Amino acid sequence: MMRILWAAAALLSAAVAATTAARAPAPRRPGPANGETLLPNGWRIAPAGKHISVGDLPLALVESSDGRFLIVANNGYAKPTLTVVDLERLVVTQRVALDSAWLGLAWHPDGRRLYCSGSAANAVYELLWENGALKRGVTISLGEAREGTFVGGLSVHPDGRRLYAVDPLGQTLSSVDLEEGRPVRTVPLAAEPYTCLVSRDGRTLYVSLWGGSKVILFDPETLESRGEIATGEHPSALVESPDGRRLFVACANTNAVWVLDTATRRAAEQIVISLVPGAPPGSTPNALALSGDGRRLLVANADNNTVALANVEEGHSRVEGFIPTGWYPTGVAFGRKGQRLFVLSGKGLASQANPRGPRPGVSRETQYIGGLLTGSLSVLPVPDPQTLARYTRTVYRLNTYRDSHRLAPARAPRSSPIPGRVGAESPIRHVFYIIRENRTYDQILGDEKAGNGDPSLCLFGDAITPNAHALAREFVLLDNFYVDAEVSYDGHSFSTAAYATDTTEKLWPQFYGRHEGKYLSEGGGPNRNPYGNITAPSEGYIWDACRRAGVSVRSYGEFAVPHQESEADSAGEPPYGGSVPGLAGRICPDYPPYDLSIPDGRRVDVWLREFRQFEIDGNLPRLSILRLGNDHTAGTRPGYPTPTAMIAENDAALGRIVEAISKSRYWKESAIFVLEDDAQNGPDHVDAHRSVALVASPWARRAAVDSTLYTTSGMLRTIELILGLAPMSQYDAAATPMYGAFQERPDSKTFTARPAQASTGEKNDASAFGAEASLAMDLEEADRAPDFELNEIIWRSVRGAQSPM
Repeated sequence: MMRILWAAAALLSAAVAATTAARAPAPRRPGPANGETLLPNGWRIAPAGKHISVGDLPLALVESSDGRFLIVANNGYAKPTLTVVDLERLVVTQRVALDSAWLGLAWHPDGRRLYCSGSAANAVYELLWENGALKRGVTISLGEAREGTFVGGLSVHPDGRRLYAVDPLGQTLSSVDLEEGRPVRTVPLAAEPYTCLVSRDGRTLYVSLWGGSKVILFDPETLESRGEIATGEHPSALVESPDGRRLFVACANTNAVWVLDTATRRAAEQIVISLVPGAPPGSTPNALALSGDGRRLLVANADNNTVALANVEEGHSRVEGFIPTGWYPTGVAFGRKGQRLFVLSGKGLASQANPRGPRPGVSRETQYIGGLLTGSLSVLPVPDPQTLARYTRTVYRLNTYRDSHRLAPARAPRSSPIPGRVGAESPIRHVFYIIRENRTYDQILGDEKAGNGDPSLCLFGDAITPNAHALAREFVLLDNFYVDAEVSYDGHSFSTAAYATDTTEKLWPQFYGRHEGKYLSEGGGPNRNPYGNITAPSEGYIWDACRRAGVSVRSYGEFAVPHQESEADSAGEPPYGGSVPGLAGRICPDYPPYDLSIPDGRRVDVWLREFRQFEIDGNLPRLSILRLGNDHTAGTRPGYPTPTAMIAENDAALGRIVEAISKSRYWKESAIFVLEDDAQNGPDHVDAHRSVALVASPWARRAAVDSTLYTTSGMLRTIELILGLAPMSQYDAAATPMYGAFQERPDSKTFTARPAQASTGEKNDASAFGAEASLAMDLEEADRAPDFELNEIIWRSVRGAQSPM
């Protein structure tokens, strides 16, 4: 009966196919149009106010005592700076470069001294404020700067004698004597802190425990603990009411602000700040500001690209409306005179193409994705009720998520193998999800004439990646696919959870810009996870969703953790059996995790042994996740395969997987999805986020081009619908499923892998361009190497040592 229904639907679809194609709209591509900007993740922005470019990832802002200037702390990929903005002329008047800085920014009560966190320098910088300008004062060391020290949020005591600083990675709280310029006391914390705040009466010091879902109270004089108050996940920004009776806490891994009663030490209420009250996680409230009279609260919702304006009269808090912002707001403030609002947007006002690609040793001209997202400051009057209502209508018009999307995506076709509703039947039973590393569309498929490619930017074309090209030609060429992430650090989280937490988004630029030595593995894995669940989304990852729904899953290399050699040897265990929480017992213990010294072909050998056994016993999991990461390459490290050889070998491995599945008993009810976790290691003439995505299935279209704007989260949503899983975040709930890449009637023709045309055994010579630099790079995890230098090496390895990128 099911096959009859599918056949009938196919006939109906064929009858209208010609007219539908004729009316097909032009594909949506990122960029400005009609007063708004389409982001590569499919969301739209139209920020209110006047805008000023301030620097990479602005995280904090403070206003001068006279209300004439604003100082912004920029803490992204580029060298950190403090930017001084003249609020009368709305121009930048000064930039002060710092060696290390992250988040912490606090005035002394005298208004003439500004303190800034020194992050990896394990210090606090004093800056002297005079005549509208900053100049360096003393540097207060908090101890030896070593791997793992990272000064973050700051607060100054109302009497001006003490300063307090937290260390998120070192998990400590320190007090500093400002008169003597030295630390007085440091105490350990149970988890990663974010910031601290001294109460207005100076009697209590609050610390938001970013990794602990609580606020801890301390005696400001002795740093003795005075208890704790439970909150939602990832408590970050703190602000106190004028009477000191309430503490507002932005809980970034939720959709709410916790309001704490400081007398009873309990949560008095939660202010839901998502645009739709029942939305899944993903609003990411991460910054707060309270009006002078304490009646109105501003909440920066990073992933909704909005600021919520709430009335917080005691016991009756409610959101009055929303203000549209730039991309990923990270800071908010009321002006001292009560007439204006200030909003920081961490990723700025738009994404960009990067046709010149990353170039070594050049900051802004590199076109490296980490340096392309320049943050902005928006300045606007405090909206009256009519203006706020207009802003709110704009926000809801721009909003990509609707409440109905949680169970049923928008514009689902009447008949498709991809269900139009969570829990509906699909003829596809088994999903194979293959995650690779770091390539742009133009870099691989730029030579495909049928798609929107630039052949001049194609490094690894048909001769090097014949299987990727054959899959794109035989099935569907997707030339308008964008990764949600910027780099691998957030890429593996987006690829497996359709979300990256505020921890991930605020820390990766520091690590990639080499401002901090210690490194949290991407997305709470995939290789090692020394920080527990601090980077994990509240809903977990797709294997957690599978576990909740009773869907079988197996991971090959993704989020795998090698056993310690001594433990593995003594216990007789396979070397790769460890994993992050949620994957225990669901990971192939023999499949090597990310390790560039191991060919991807060897990984396929391991997978294939299990797959052949599944063919015999019929126990193939519904979802198989495979990591094939060697297209990252090792640059020109001597003794390793050349970049061309590594890309070619990775492509051959991919072809073997697809061929094996297509010629198996499972092919008729299978779908294979392939993506890169990010697109940072190459140029693209459309957008730096545009990347390679492939699908293969009897139910996939044949010899077609689909230019629908798809994203990482959209691919995950497609997989979720097939498996009957609800979305994990607002990103996959709102994303467009890949309906256009599939057809109603199956075509069971198999795929034959293409042999590598380039040599997969060619090795780098010690005299190759960049060999010495490649040898010095940290290649143990994806993206520990300096990215623009590695990209230049790869370019010259392919195009010739004398061919600068």
